[in-house]
Order: sequence, then C-alpha cells, then structure tokens
Amino acid sequence: MTRWSRRTVLGGLAATALAHPALAQSAARGAWPNRPIRLIVPFAAGTTTDILGRILAEALAREAGQPVVVDNRAGAGGNVGSQAVAQAAPDGYTLLLATNGTHGINVSLFPDLGFDPVRDFTPIAPFVTTPTVLGVPPSLGVSSVAELLALGRSRPLTFASAGNGTTGHLSQALLNLRTGLKTDHVPYRNAGQGITDLLAGRVDAMFYHPLGLKPYLEAGTLKALAVTSARRVSSLPDTPTIQEAGIDDFVVEGLWNLFGPAGMPAEIVVRLNRATNALLANPASLANLRMQGVEPTGGTPENLADVTRAEIAKWRPIIAAAGIKPD
Repeated sequence: MTRWSRRTVLGGLAATALAHPALAQSAARGAWPNRPIRLIVPFAAGTTTDILGRILAEALAREAGQPVVVDNRAGAGGNVGSQAVAQAAPDGYTLLLATNGTHGINVSLFPDLGFDPVRDFTPIAPFVTTPTVLGVPPSLGVSSVAELLALGRSRPLTFASAGNGTTGHLSQALLNLRTGLKTDHVPYRNAGQGITDLLAGRVDAMFYHPLGLKPYLEAGTLKALAVTSARRVSSLPDTPTIQEAGIDDFVVEGLWNLFGPAGMPAEIVVRLNRATNALLANPASLANLRMQGVEPTGGTPENLADVTRAEIAKWRPIIAAAGIKPD
C-alpha cells in the first residue's frame, strides 16, 4: 500500500479549500458531518461494485460517526451515478465509488458523458483493484489458454460480457488484438445473465471479476484459464497470468476508487482518505477484501489523480483499434 502524508494531501488541496472558504471553515470547526452521507454506487445492487461499496461505507461511517448510505444509481455504464456526483454540492455528503470504467474507459467510449472525469471530481483515495478471470465451462474441452487459442483458430469462439466497454469486453478485444484471433462478442444486460449462459455452454468463454466467477470455479462448473493482472492473485494462486500463458503486453484490471464532487474542502478529503487507508491496513478487513477477489491499492489523492489520467490514456487507443461502441 502506498504511504501517504497529511501534509502532502493538505498542500495539494489548498487551492480547493481556498476556493470554498465557507465549507473549509465549517470542516475545520468539526461541523462535518452532522447528517448521513451518501455513497453513490453507479451500478446495480449485488454487483462487484455494490459489494465493495458496502464494505467501504462501513469504514467511512466509523470515521465520520454518521451513517454512510449506499445509493445505487445504475445506468449507461456507470455514467448516470457519476454524473449525479459531479453535479452534487462539494460538501462531503455525496461521494462516489468510481471504477476505471467511469473514470478511464467511458470517456473514449461515449460521445458525451455528461461530466469530465478529471475536471468534475475531487480524487479522495485509491481503493482496490482486481483482474478479470478468463473462465470457460468444462464442456468446452480446453484446460489452458494455448488450447483455447487453438480451438479459436478452428472455429469461431463466443465471449460473454456484462456489456460493451466493460473490462470483460476490453479483455476480449485485447485478446483479439494481441493474438490475431477473431472472436464474437455477446454482450448481456448484466454479468449474471452472461454467467448463466456460460454455465450452460451457450457461450464459450467470459472474462469477469474473480468475485463473480469464484463460486463456480470452486464448484468445478467453470474452469479458470488465466487472470489478466500483471501478477497472480491471492484468491486464485494456481491460475497463471495471461502473460505467463504466452500473450505479451496484456494487463487488464478493474479499479475501484473514491471520489467526491470537484471543490471538496481539504480537511474532509484528509479524513476520508485516512479512513480508506485504515481499512486497507486492517488485517481482518484486508483478508475480507481478498476473499472478494480484490487487492488493496490505497494512497493519496494525488496518486488517484495520476491513475485516472493514466487509465484514460491507456484505453483510448485500444478502444479505437477495436472499434468498440457503447450499447
């Protein structure tokens, strides 16, 4: 976990505090928070983002001394909930658990997001990351990435995803770009529908987060061929990375990070950043998160600002080369 400094955070956000002196003075007097806080999760209940949002909300509530209520605002690949936060007052009562979809991928996918992922938000803290897992049903008859590629050269393969532009879809697109394989994309309204068809053998493969696939991997109803992280993950230690499986320059990870509206007072950001990093430093909490298939990141608001810009730059050429369009 990246170490962070209160002095660094305060210095980096001094201009923000000066731009909103009334809010900054209120925070300094300890007036924040005096009512419940909303954590907007821009995806439906029961999704990976929702589960992680509820874990984070508990930690933030302990720091704030007020309830942190998860508010699911799904739609348009996370854009609906993100826009709601971008338009909210920067008073520390509306927060966003963003992904690298909302704050990296979508800006190259949608012609008009309704917000700017850099300009319209205050970065608070990096949270967690996870790769996608390449899962197949046993009935497909393959046990490695090499065998899957060989099958794909003999007949078209179908890949399920939770929708256009998701990390699962981008993983498939990157597989095509890196190997020259031509696979068919089958987007679903949600991951659960895709997993159902994958289990039934109606589609051949799917890239999805470990949290969604692990119960089926443990039951033996799906096989994990590879993970798309740079290193193996603790929740699937025997599963190779896709780079270990022979495909170079292939890293796809889902990111979850905490943001607020642009212009939040520095003192509030410091407290929320401290609570997020404390959660990631707690051994019991860390074990729980790893059981969900995610790894901690943590760090400063400045780290998160850098990550956001890097994700935007990373995905722009891949989306253009693959010709990906929104649903």
